[in-house]
Amino acid sequence: MARICIISHSHYPYDARVSRQARALVGAGHDVDVICLRYEDQPLVQHADGVSVYRLPIGRLRGGKLRSLFELVAFQAAATLLAGVLHLRGRYHVVETTSVPDWLVFAAIIPKLFGARALLDLHECMPEYGATKYGVPMDHRMVRVLEFLERVSIRFADFVTTCTEQMRERFVERGAPAEKIAVVLNSFDDERFQPDRYLREEVDEAHFTLVCHGTIEPNYGLDLVVRAMDRLRERIPELRLEIWGDGTHRPAVEALVRELGLDDRIRFSGWVTFDKLLPHLAAADAGVVAVRRDAFRDVTLCTKMFDLVSLRKPVIISRTRAVEAYFGSDCFQMFDSEDVAGLADAIRAVCADRELRERLVRNATARNESYRWAHQAQRYVAIVEGLAMRRGDAVPEALSEKV
Repeated sequence: MARICIISHSHYPYDARVSRQARALVGAGHDVDVICLRYEDQPLVQHADGVSVYRLPIGRLRGGKLRSLFELVAFQAAATLLAGVLHLRGRYHVVETTSVPDWLVFAAIIPKLFGARALLDLHECMPEYGATKYGVPMDHRMVRVLEFLERVSIRFADFVTTCTEQMRERFVERGAPAEKIAVVLNSFDDERFQPDRYLREEVDEAHFTLVCHGTIEPNYGLDLVVRAMDRLRERIPELRLEIWGDGTHRPAVEALVRELGLDDRIRFSGWVTFDKLLPHLAAADAGVVAVRRDAFRDVTLCTKMFDLVSLRKPVIISRTRAVEAYFGSDCFQMFDSEDVAGLADAIRAVCADRELRERLVRNATARNESYRWAHQAQRYVAIVEGLAMRRGDAVPEALSEKV
């Protein structure tokens, strides 16, 4: 049995990847501590389901660069101190940190000095993330700084995990050793949520319902979906769209719906917990993931895609390099990013053809089998256990290969 600490600048248990990882480690018989942010009135210290959670009372507010930098630095300092204290109380075998930011890995410095291994879980490619978020080119000074921080963070870590093979390729292109990085997909937790429980029995013959869920931000393209709905209002009068989630772009999308007179076709339902969301996803006829393609999104996989696949929903999705590599056009109805007409055509094809819907679901389900969290969890636990046994420089070579 090993003692593991996970440090994440996020909210537990709402960060799905961190929550899944903690449960996988507990299920394998290990002791797990989580250091994270506090959300609203959550207790500062909590022991639940075999995980000890230590929440730092530092806000995660949306603001400018300076505000974000202050929050990150404050969390880094507090997490470094707390991890050191907890390590001296009961020695950790492995300290895992999650990005963003990459340099949070240095919060493991005290345990590492006393013999613990540092595992860096890179959820994002920070240079591409920064360039996209702030609208600057990849050769911008800020992006070059992020590239430097990425390199030194990977160098400091004993091992690295990330979410797609395309992200791994980016890190290697920037100088990281390929054998030091493994891919653990950020897939649907089918063991916890058991998607078969939500498969619907009744079908609404009067409407064809599309669903979009998750954070409502410009890069997720909800405005594109609304404009596609406008194009189809006469061709498919029974078409409806449900939007579940919230975010800074919601007021703009709601204003667009009112401007186009689509209030009777599009419904906003706000944010709910994932277990409450699942029945609504299962009740839809198809899901839409209209992310805007850029340097960042081209190498990532949107987790909402895995939600829809696991619930056996046909997926209409914008084409990116990662999506094409892991699934492809035989699994999803794809369209070019930003192409409203192409999105409308993709929706119309899925709506009109039951055989197409069934074929897409069948192909996506088969392709997704090896991506399921049941398999990814085994891969993740094997990496952590290899590090805990002081074999961090000799993690099984197969774990660095493609998924």
